[in-house]
Amino acid sequence: MDKVEEVKQNALQEIEQANDVATLEAIKVKYFGKKGELTALLKMMGTLSAEEKPKFGAIVNSAKEEVSEVLNKKMDAFAKAEMDKKLQTEKIDVTLPGSKIIRGSKHPLTRVIEEIEDLFVSMGYDVVAGPELETDEYCFERLNLPKGHPARDMQDSFYITPEYLLRTQTSAVQARAMMANTEKTPLRIIVPGKTYRREDDATHSHQFNQVEGLVVDKNISFADLKGTLEIFMKHMLGEDTKLRFRPSYFPFTEPSYEVDVSCFKCGGKGCNLCKHTGWIELLGAGIVHPNVLSMNGYDPNEYSGFAFGTGLDRLAMFKYGITDIRLLYENDVRFLKQFDRKDD
Repeated sequence: MDKVEEVKQNALQEIEQANDVATLEAIKVKYFGKKGELTALLKMMGTLSAEEKPKFGAIVNSAKEEVSEVLNKKMDAFAKAEMDKKLQTEKIDVTLPGSKIIRGSKHPLTRVIEEIEDLFVSMGYDVVAGPELETDEYCFERLNLPKGHPARDMQDSFYITPEYLLRTQTSAVQARAMMANTEKTPLRIIVPGKTYRREDDATHSHQFNQVEGLVVDKNISFADLKGTLEIFMKHMLGEDTKLRFRPSYFPFTEPSYEVDVSCFKCGGKGCNLCKHTGWIELLGAGIVHPNVLSMNGYDPNEYSGFAFGTGLDRLAMFKYGITDIRLLYENDVRFLKQFDRKDD
């Protein structure tokens, strides 16, 4: 019993004399560690009789609790003193003028998307979004591309499972919008968003942005498509922009067209940008295929429609004179700050 009291008093004295947390940590190890002095006292119980063991164990545990309580209080006192010191030395004078924060700017892609959305909303369109992880059914099959269709080979896709892939075009949302329109009322939507293909060079990226447009109603014709695209391109690239339609092939439209715009750099005279042709390919468009209408709940004998799509990255590059698509994704402040406008 005298040994227990002696160890306890020594521990309490050392705690009282400690001047920092490191010393207290050393004391804790000295008395409570695996080879600590208070821990060692319990090992003496093996030499005691059955009657002595309970009393001796209670005294040792009481000593450990007393020393532990004093030790923890001293640790808390040091922690509080350290915090008070930090509060005094690191306090901020809120009356001082703040540091100037460098103004940010909208990304050129964001500018293009917002400009397109504003234009089409003013024309009565809805802006619709959809999942980027898409099913094969909506990405291909409901767009008249059944399994095994050769046009699937035109797109090197990121498949996650045999049924799920990262969408290769926002056209998948067109099918979803037609299916969701159960009352088959007139449909006018645009679908801006990210798409994914296995491409990566100065003019292509594995992730890129598209905007699709879809109109479905009665008596929709090519004239409606042409007029809409003229408004769209003149708004984005200038009133002098001209359009040229070339026959093409897309599984989800018939007839289909590649749409060129007159080169905004040379005005159609021919330059390096347009490869001296005077034209730049910018859109794909066409009249919605009857199979697509019927697969998504519309009677092709009663309804017709048009669809178009263009790459937002490519449009932003033309609009702002950006020469490398990778600049759009590097988040280089030196590049982005060029698009700061005070009218935001």
